[in-house]
Amino acid sequence: MKGSLNWLRDYVDITLPTEELAHRLTMSGTEVSGIEIIGGGWDNIVVGEVIEVKPHPNADRLRLATVNLGTESPTSVCGAPNLALGQKVAFARIGAELIDGHSGERIKLSPSRIRGVLSEGMICSEKELGISNNHSEIMVLPDDAPIETSIGDYLGDVIFDLDITPNRPDCLSLVGIAREVGALTGQRVHLPEDDYPEVGPPVDELASVHIADPNLCSRYCASQINDVRVTQSPRWMQERLIACGMRPINNIVDVTNYVMLEYGQPLHAFDYQKIREGRIIVRRAGDGEVLTTIDEVERTLNPQTLVIADEEGPIAIAGVMGGLESEVTEATTSILIESANFNNVSIRRPSSGLHLRSEASSRFEKGLSPELAFLALRRATQLILETCDGEAAKGIIDVHPVKMEREAISLSTSEVERILGMEVGIGEVRELLGSLGFECKEKAPSELMVSVPYWRTDIHLADDLVEEVARIVGYDDIPITMLHGEIPTYEPEPIIPLRERVRDILAGYGLQEVITYSLVSLGMLERAHSSGAVHVANPMTSEQEYLRTTLRPGLLKALSSNEKHEDGAIWLFEVGRIYLPREGDLPEEREMVCGIISGPRIAPLWPGGGGNFFDAKGVVETLFARLGVEVRFEACEDEALSPGRTAGIFAGEKRVGVLGEVHPRVSE
Repeated sequence: MKGSLNWLRDYVDITLPTEELAHRLTMSGTEVSGIEIIGGGWDNIVVGEVIEVKPHPNADRLRLATVNLGTESPTSVCGAPNLALGQKVAFARIGAELIDGHSGERIKLSPSRIRGVLSEGMICSEKELGISNNHSEIMVLPDDAPIETSIGDYLGDVIFDLDITPNRPDCLSLVGIAREVGALTGQRVHLPEDDYPEVGPPVDELASVHIADPNLCSRYCASQINDVRVTQSPRWMQERLIACGMRPINNIVDVTNYVMLEYGQPLHAFDYQKIREGRIIVRRAGDGEVLTTIDEVERTLNPQTLVIADEEGPIAIAGVMGGLESEVTEATTSILIESANFNNVSIRRPSSGLHLRSEASSRFEKGLSPELAFLALRRATQLILETCDGEAAKGIIDVHPVKMEREAISLSTSEVERILGMEVGIGEVRELLGSLGFECKEKAPSELMVSVPYWRTDIHLADDLVEEVARIVGYDDIPITMLHGEIPTYEPEPIIPLRERVRDILAGYGLQEVITYSLVSLGMLERAHSSGAVHVANPMTSEQEYLRTTLRPGLLKALSSNEKHEDGAIWLFEVGRIYLPREGDLPEEREMVCGIISGPRIAPLWPGGGGNFFDAKGVVETLFARLGVEVRFEACEDEALSPGRTAGIFAGEKRVGVLGEVHPRVSE
């Protein structure tokens, strides 16, 4: 994410030098991977005022502009169609370095005669300054721009390129970064105003919202604005969007993007007149349902895709991209603004499946707070009224079927000391957490009950709070201490040496160990006559849809693969886990050993001898004898094994295994 330093200053006073601020942010976990200085090369470019405009004596399309720079008034030849008397402009003196509007290369401005008239400088376009690609007209500055001021001082900015970790979606916003800066520098954070007049009819009379699947959409807020004027957004808004890497489109769309960058909450604007019956329905898409998105691509949807629909069909892919039909255009006069909270998985799947990545989906995928939806909507409504005129309907639609209360977390100073290896007083802990927006109440002389602010969706445990203390104290300031305390008592697991012993015995008998996948296809299990397997919720391939309930399919497949390349004996075994389903719980994981032999281990003494039932029985008897376990064999049946050639293995009264010849239909 890109963050403008000038924009950050709207929310927090920045007292540190740029490089030091970047270092402090990086060391606290918000990495600044790059710094771009806008205006660093704008030497000899100042604010000027056009005080005279005359036609060029030798060219119809050129004019002569006299520009007041305070101590001088040079004349420049200009062909821009928007040049006008009284404008404040960016004027480049001789010697300034600019970007050539045609070649894109950097050039040094020198005196030149254009159609016989000396041009003593240049009135700059945005492209010549490197602000944008607009070269069709000169850049006009606000009327209050001070004459003779350096453009670098007036328009310059510092852009931080921030690498935000997936657990901190709150830092994908300027307000979130401002909170970090405020905590690190001890400055107070100022949130933007969101008050606006509500003069229209009640919004509930104009629109309605129904959430069909609350598990996928926990909150949906909407406001409605009439008589809007769709045009370009103000220059200050465009400059901030461009600085943060976004392209201005129109004032409605720009406001939604601006608030997304400001608060971290994606929003979407619908043309209200194109929403049938003014009814919004949040639901799963029907299988094969079609929507043309604003990039003019027709997309086929499925039930894994969450959509925003009206009474006739989908009008947007929730949290990813809007539909072309309901898009805001220059003809739009009424809009409905959406600000919702979607399940992060419900956004990630269609975003990946449809190959649609957007700034909005990247934020929803990381899990946003439902509280953001309402706050961001009020801010967006206020900005739209400021930049687009119009009248806001009274109230806000707020459908919030799923509300989750977060319990306070207990944190003791002893826990802080145990983890960090340093003493931090309860007062300092309260102050550090308070600077980040946590509310702390004293439960005991050395214990706090900490309430987590709504925007910190990554905080769940006391250890998370200790990490916050460490971040703000500064990792560099945590002293180096030796580990202390008792070494935990070693508690051996008997299964581990037993497993290794079994491996050694079978390998010593001449069997080769294989390791096969725990995930198998349903077809493999059915061919091995195994049923009741657990289906994986999100399988990678059709060959890995189920957890194995037996080791047999993997060994049979390994045997089949090896028989194609090797003649003679193939003796294999595997030690691994199988997964047996349990009602209403995770499957039971059971350690098993399975072996398979095909062909004689040594050359037979008579035709057809070796590699039979009795070879297998000898392996089993040796295994149990070496383990010191007495077993007996009794005839039994097994669907995957041949009748009359199958025996159960019993230790006392308990059956511990089975031995048999693979049934011909399984072999086939």
